[in-house]
Amino acid sequence: MQSPLALVRDRAPEGHDAAHAPDEPRTSEFDALEHRVGVNLARLRAERQLSLDALARASGVSRAMLAQIESARSVPSIKVLCKVAAALKVSVAAFLRRHAVNGFEHLPADRSARVVTSNGRYWTRALHPDGEPSTAEFHELRIAPLHTEPGTQRAPGTTVNLVVSVGTIEVSVHDRRQLLATGDSIVFDADQPHSLRNPGDTEARAFRVTVNAETPPRWDVPHDAHTEG
Repeated sequence: MQSPLALVRDRAPEGHDAAHAPDEPRTSEFDALEHRVGVNLARLRAERQLSLDALARASGVSRAMLAQIESARSVPSIKVLCKVAAALKVSVAAFLRRHAVNGFEHLPADRSARVVTSNGRYWTRALHPDGEPSTAEFHELRIAPLHTEPGTQRAPGTTVNLVVSVGTIEVSVHDRRQLLATGDSIVFDADQPHSLRNPGDTEARAFRVTVNAETPPRWDVPHDAHTEG
């Protein structure tokens, strides 16, 4: 049996039956998209020990087109991606991800990133994939007894949803304070001065979801627009 790497290296036959990408100008964004789709398709196919011919038969998409996609020479249509995704038993979104190409990603506890500050009195552990920008971040928090940890002010529009899993935590936003018991939750704007305090005599634990602000669109305004009227 061929190895997964050998399967990925399958090449399309040269000749008139090969699929041709349209001769249109390509931006770096489209090049990156083509590359990501191609890499994910090759990985998913190799993991399933499928040759290009086998995937072509299962999906109804030609071998030549599959090879064009894997080599980042063509951006497939949604219809084509749906056919290939159904054959591979994954979501169409799996072709666009940098992680979780099978629809999920296992994050072992012993490999997750931990950050310890304040001489060990404040501890955080990332519960989301690291290495790429994300609209939301998920962390586990631990706060030592009687410790106050100042929060980092984030960009305008950023919000935090905090739920206490063990103990009590006092959340301060500006000069307002809210005491949370086990099971309580709170949502607040993270672009304001804030802090977390453990008023108890045992370690407090919580889970925090940070929803990052959306980046506003950049409008291209003609240079002569300001001179009109």
